[in-house]
Amino acid sequence: MSFPRPTEKAGPLAGHVRKGRTYRSPIVATGLLDLGDWVRDDLPDLLWPVLVFSELGTAEGIRFTRWQRRVQEQLTGEAEPQFIAEGLDGRLTSLDRLALRLPGAAATARSVAVELGLLPELVTRTLASYPSRPAEWLADQEFTPPTEDVLGLLARSVLEVVRDGHREAVIKCLPVWSEVQAGTFSTSAETIELLRSYPNDEANRAKADSVVRAMWGARKEALSLHDEGRFDQAVRWAKVFWGANSMTSRCRRKRELESVEPAVEDAVAGGSPGGTPDDESMPTTQAPEEGEHLRRLAMDLLSSYVEALETAPARLHDPERQEVHAGLVARVGRDVIAVLGAPDLWCLEHGAHIGRTLVEVRIYLQWMARQDPTIYRAYQDYGAGKAKLYAQIMKELPPDTHLSGFADAVAELEKLSHNDDVIDHRIVDTRDSFAGGKSIRSMAEECGLIDLYRQAYYISSGVAHSEWWSVETHAMERCLNILHGGHLIPSLGLNAGSDVQLASSWVDQLYSLMMISLEIIETDKTAVSKAFEWLKSEQTTETG
Repeated sequence: MSFPRPTEKAGPLAGHVRKGRTYRSPIVATGLLDLGDWVRDDLPDLLWPVLVFSELGTAEGIRFTRWQRRVQEQLTGEAEPQFIAEGLDGRLTSLDRLALRLPGAAATARSVAVELGLLPELVTRTLASYPSRPAEWLADQEFTPPTEDVLGLLARSVLEVVRDGHREAVIKCLPVWSEVQAGTFSTSAETIELLRSYPNDEANRAKADSVVRAMWGARKEALSLHDEGRFDQAVRWAKVFWGANSMTSRCRRKRELESVEPAVEDAVAGGSPGGTPDDESMPTTQAPEEGEHLRRLAMDLLSSYVEALETAPARLHDPERQEVHAGLVARVGRDVIAVLGAPDLWCLEHGAHIGRTLVEVRIYLQWMARQDPTIYRAYQDYGAGKAKLYAQIMKELPPDTHLSGFADAVAELEKLSHNDDVIDHRIVDTRDSFAGGKSIRSMAEECGLIDLYRQAYYISSGVAHSEWWSVETHAMERCLNILHGGHLIPSLGLNAGSDVQLASSWVDQLYSLMMISLEIIETDKTAVSKAFEWLKSEQTTETG
């Protein structure tokens, strides 16, 4: 198999293969990579050995190899050796498949397991705590809801096998040992030599563990290729397993465990379901002392920007350029001022829209400065067309949904469309931007701000658009109940905010944006200098 050649030679995605606007690593670009989650899909099927290895220890868990050999000996001649070996690979569904074809296999497998101590009383009760489980005959007990000691064993067993790569490998080696004893195992001479003394050879154990885990995934994929439905029953059982766990134990949050160091059973099993964490009220954070001045500073900057515009000569015959600049700078300035009054928002999660808007407005203004002056009228007309469209959409709502003020809202949108009451001249452009659909990224490239776009706009935009990485890091946390499989749950903690450095950067960007705007529209320098004279005085006082 050959890998596709990378198309990207430089940049952050160098070495990737591009197709359209997606980028893949060469191995992913082959289309053959299939990543699985063995804990979610396969661990429930391997529950029996997982429990036994935890209860007896990894060394004693090797009794499974003796169990495989003795069961194979007793079933010799009843089916092909390969089929019998596959039925004893440690999976509950494999035992079911074996028992379905060979009626006497269930009694044989269970009796040998009992003789070898592979069905301790607690393990048996734990298996019996799940309804609709494969190989129900193995536990030979009616379904019984889990008790505290059962939940404890479950939690400890799953946690240990997830944390211990060696135990995981030994359990995943059960199919290999079964086929070796059946005489049907085939692999390279190097692998055979490596596994000959496994797991007793401590010098090569880590290397062998890695090989076993890799072989396990390859074996599963090979079996799936020969029989697409081979593991369907295992997946159905996994859904039952995790679903049952969600009803018998509740989620656990990190904050619940930080104050104490409870036993594994308590920390991860979490007791009975239905517990409700204490409510956390919204913090009312005051601005840190070193950031108290920021809101006043932003307000003064915006006032000075307006003063510079209003005291300098203006082009009133074609005011669109100044109107657009003034409108966009005022909009972002007002956003910054509002957010600086709420320190809780001084963080990426809640303040992403500020960073995003600051960059967006700068790109708009610097890109429009490179176009024909008619671009400013086009920008205004595009917005007016959208207002017309929104008014028409609102009119589609049935009359019984019109609340108080509905007619006024529609009238306001129609007014903002600047359309004529008699002649409908307003064009509605539904393309992605006022620039004929040109993306903001393309604008950034054309006006030399692509680095600013990539380094500042991208990540803030991801937060604003609720991309999953942002939702995961800000709004979710990992459930610490190991019986829940490590799923993500909503976080009840709020971002502390009050990041003075971030808030200060917003004010700095706002000031830079104002200076860029005033320069582009060629505002009288004397007016600008006078409007911002106070700022130089403050800077002199601080340095002095």
